[in-house]
Amino acid sequence: MRAGQRLLTTMKLLFVADPLEQFNIAKDSTYAMMRAAATRGHALWACEPADLSWQRGGCVSAVATAVHLTGSGQPWYRCDAPRSVVLADFDAVLMRKDPPFDAEYFYATHLLQQAEREGARVFNRPAALRDHPEKLALMEFAEWAPPTLVTRSTQAIRAFHAEHRDIILKPLDGMGGRGIFRVGPDGLNLGAIVELLTQHGRTTVMAQRFVPAIAQGDKRVLVIGGEPVPFCLARIPQGGEVRGNLAAGGRGVAQPLSEADWAIARALGPRLAARGLLLVGLDIIGEYLTEVNVTSPTCFQEIAQQTGYDVATRFIEALEAVVAAKGAQAEV
Repeated sequence: MRAGQRLLTTMKLLFVADPLEQFNIAKDSTYAMMRAAATRGHALWACEPADLSWQRGGCVSAVATAVHLTGSGQPWYRCDAPRSVVLADFDAVLMRKDPPFDAEYFYATHLLQQAEREGARVFNRPAALRDHPEKLALMEFAEWAPPTLVTRSTQAIRAFHAEHRDIILKPLDGMGGRGIFRVGPDGLNLGAIVELLTQHGRTTVMAQRFVPAIAQGDKRVLVIGGEPVPFCLARIPQGGEVRGNLAAGGRGVAQPLSEADWAIARALGPRLAARGLLLVGLDIIGEYLTEVNVTSPTCFQEIAQQTGYDVATRFIEALEAVVAAKGAQAEV
């Protein structure tokens, strides 16, 4: 399907997400997806992971509600009465639950994978969500990464610091910049930080050499259907912070992709798309890939507001194309 081309039929979409009343519609990318889908005539439904269930002899279902956008601020939606629906009856199911990737998220991916066996089309694919933990997925693409260590060993972290002198330490299940520490050449508080993050050697963490280019921003590069969005959001640390995450007070500045951004995104995009990852958010600092985000990548609205590039509509177009292609395959 050509960019901008509209499918003749409408889709029935189920968003598995956080509670709608918690959305910040000025920034939320899932809301942007919903708005773009509604504009193109698609029907919106929503539920939370806790609403999913399966019983022997039946199909994966959810207690879900039809969502109607009001287009008038608050309240930004109205819902029909909740009712039980079968996931395979939707044209597409979009898993948009925010991290952390905890045990309940893990269980939800298995329910969604069972729904796939029953004919549901789930994006991103549940197995791919499990296979690409957002920090550890970096290991597969090590040629693009800064010097990185994954361990629970205090001794290994101390040796890594001794070699690189200025490092970042972060938990593997963190989001929004939570739990990220920088330890400089003086090694101040390294022992205490390692004890805290590893829980005295019981929890695995990631260490990376500090990349000074963070001063120009931690760039979120979006890849849709294997193709990079031409603009990224550079999340620039503020007030002496080392974290650029918007949730940690970073300032978001949209900008065209650099040559390094294009190279990384083009190298990873087709490989990830082939695994059922329709939407990926790559985190790039300078010329280094630092994370591969697949659960609920964001920054749609910030990029659109600053550049005019409609990321959400591009995503819905890509979703339409994939669903149409899968439907055509099923008819053969």
